[in-house]
Amino acid sequence: MSSQRLSILMYHRVLAAPDALLPSLPDIRRFDRQMALLKRCFHVLPVTRALSLLQQQRLPPRAACITFDDGYADNAEYALPILHKHGLSAAFFIASGYLDGGQMWNDDVIDHARQAGVGPRALDRLLLELKYLPFEQRQRAARAMAPPRRQELMLCSPQVRALHAAGMEIGAHTHRHPILSAMPDGEALADIQQGKTALESILQAPVTLFAYPNGKPGRDYQQRHIDMARALGFDAAFSTVAGSAYDGSDLMQLPRFTPWEPDRLRFLLRLLAQRRVAV
Repeated sequence: MSSQRLSILMYHRVLAAPDALLPSLPDIRRFDRQMALLKRCFHVLPVTRALSLLQQQRLPPRAACITFDDGYADNAEYALPILHKHGLSAAFFIASGYLDGGQMWNDDVIDHARQAGVGPRALDRLLLELKYLPFEQRQRAARAMAPPRRQELMLCSPQVRALHAAGMEIGAHTHRHPILSAMPDGEALADIQQGKTALESILQAPVTLFAYPNGKPGRDYQQRHIDMARALGFDAAFSTVAGSAYDGSDLMQLPRFTPWEPDRLRFLLRLLAQRRVAV
């Protein structure tokens, strides 16, 4: 196995301030510190460039990439200025069905938990109970729980264009963020394709990167979904299997990991530990 390694970080949101209900999500200050440390200790590359160098076995030492999933507005409002501050690039995988005023089912549940005074552990259990319900049943259950919306959480189309214009890469994340393996194949293919088409229409540019919703191989997606993504013209796709990529990795199932650690030392130790696991 090659000594080449690529660490691919996965984020979802960057909050304005710490949130006791969502302790794993970084706020502006934590994310800024993480990016400063990442830049100091790693060679951070745009995703497409990193994958090209990986295939050529020309990666620099301690190579890393940054990705974001789902398409939250704080990606543009808070994450982008911090990335710019440190001269870093990221890829943003966007579920197109929630752009321009939509809200994902899990955020309906989080809003309910916040109003009901539910703590983080109980919230995690509730989210897990609902996650693998059939798509429409899950949507109805979450919507029934949700209080009136207080803010728009997801990106709008102009923000997607602004991310792209700022040099960030835009990838697809399906249209409605379903568990692909729980859907009929025709619906799964249509949802993947719709997400790609919608983003290409917004950007007037090809979208060639894809991230599987939830991202656990064998449970959330199967080989047939890999084949769908390849047939639709994606050059690379990303899972949520922890570890690092190497030059023999499957480009349609690239590993990523989420840096949950709140302090810089444990953040750095997690980065170094993940590099020892090649996927």
